[in-house]
Amino acid sequence: MNGTAPVLTKETMNNEHCQQVWQNCLRVIKDIIPVKQFKTWFEPIAPRRLRNNVLTIEVPSSFFYEYFEENFIDLLSKILRKELGQEARLEYSVHVVDSGSPVTYRHQNRSELKNKTVPFPNSQERGAIANPFIIPGLKQLQIDPQLNPNYNFDNFTEGECNRLARSAGLTIAENPGKTAFNPLFIYGNSGLGKTHLAQAIGIKVKELYPEKIVLYVNANRFQTQYMDAVNVQNKLTDFLHFYQMIDVLILDDVHEFAGKEGTQNAFFHIFNHLHQSGKQLILTSDKPPVELAGLEQRLLSRFKWGLSAELQIPDYDTRKAILRDKIYNDGLKLSESIVDYIASKITTNIRELEGALVSLLAQATLNKKDITLELAESMTEKLVNNTQSEFTVNEIQKVVCNYFSISPENLMSKTRKREIVQARQIAMYFSRCLTKSSLSSIGAQIGGKDHATVLHSYNTVCDLLETDKRFKQHMQAIEKQLKEAI
Repeated sequence: MNGTAPVLTKETMNNEHCQQVWQNCLRVIKDIIPVKQFKTWFEPIAPRRLRNNVLTIEVPSSFFYEYFEENFIDLLSKILRKELGQEARLEYSVHVVDSGSPVTYRHQNRSELKNKTVPFPNSQERGAIANPFIIPGLKQLQIDPQLNPNYNFDNFTEGECNRLARSAGLTIAENPGKTAFNPLFIYGNSGLGKTHLAQAIGIKVKELYPEKIVLYVNANRFQTQYMDAVNVQNKLTDFLHFYQMIDVLILDDVHEFAGKEGTQNAFFHIFNHLHQSGKQLILTSDKPPVELAGLEQRLLSRFKWGLSAELQIPDYDTRKAILRDKIYNDGLKLSESIVDYIASKITTNIRELEGALVSLLAQATLNKKDITLELAESMTEKLVNNTQSEFTVNEIQKVVCNYFSISPENLMSKTRKREIVQARQIAMYFSRCLTKSSLSSIGAQIGGKDHATVLHSYNTVCDLLETDKRFKQHMQAIEKQLKEAI
């Protein structure tokens, strides 16, 4: 039986040429970038057509498209021009789940393959997305907002120390994403109510707009989710898609992103998408944007777009009001003299103020004693004496610099002089022991070092403490000065 050879049409030949060009590009790219990056950002791409030196590639989402533009277009442009010549052009076909058909974005500047001014496509992608909060099997997105019902506006006592932030929060809750307070950047020392206020806004939004997707997440958890997504093939896109879908995103302790470039980059794109889509962002930090170290300038500039509101240490009258509210909500009865005494003795933060009240109640209940002024004095004195003030990396640096008579500029410099290096290591050691900052955050604040340098410094100081008596004496003297200074 005579067979007939398949007819090679022009379209078939063009398709084969397109596939071959793309495979040639991939072979080169695979040798240049890490395997994980290649699997995440190049394997999902499908070449669709090649006409007149214009290569069309299909990418899985608009977010993928923008991230690719930001990070890989320089590399691809060089390789594609080697394949097709200087007239090579690139066109994206972005797959939009709900529309049933792709959306095409082409570079407007025909003289250049790379054009950063291409507008970010604002598509609505509501596909099946894997993430840590979605309940599997449900057709409609169901997300636990991760909000503590006790952190509401009803039990957030207003005072001069927090009036601006609280008022802005209520305004946002009534009209999320539509006010000038986007993002709302709440900052202040630990224990002043940043998390309480941020979550209160989320709870109020859910009361007024039950259909809106609200999510509270702290920076460490976001970082963990990001790393998990990076380490699993094709999961990073799911991670980014998930956060794109949030209507009100509350990110706690954003300063913990210091020194974490990958996490910052992912959050930068998430921030851009949400802000451009009219979604609300609420961020908290221990410092205002201008004082944050180890964060990219492009992120810091965006943090300043909305309102930065500080939570300050409450004054005496506000501390009394907080205690009265707490007593009322818990159904307790305390004399005014006891309230006055506690408010006058505990002045650092709200968390310690409420903790003193809880301890007083527990002591009275367990020992079956009446809550008297004498008992309050005894308990409060113990708490004040046993409570170590919160240290900051900046305060530790100042004490170490003062001890060794060196300037903060020298400590932050890249000099390798032995005395400077050792002072820097000591500052890193105490920062790890006495603060809650991550290794990356400590390194970013002390000379722009990475987490490995901080860990090495900590281990070096530990070794010296065990083997060098003179060094140990210096460390004890510095620790004494720290306790006196804070």
